[in-house]
Amino acid sequence: MECHQSRNLKNCNCTYDCERKGMCCECIAHHRRAGELPACYFSESAEKTYDRSIEFYLKQKK
Repeated sequence: MECHQSRNLKNCNCTYDCERKGMCCECIAHHRRAGELPACYFSESAEKTYDRSIEFYLKQKK
């Protein structure tokens, strides 16, 4: 998969400061390796918990 290396800070809702912030391909790959989802899957309030687990995501959808 080709990944563009420009930062997408305008659309990045993640409040955690890391080297992948705004770099969607790298962020998604990082969280996928960890069995998680990136911040963009979560509401503003859920994102602030920093719980990126799939289980937490599914609970938010109920």
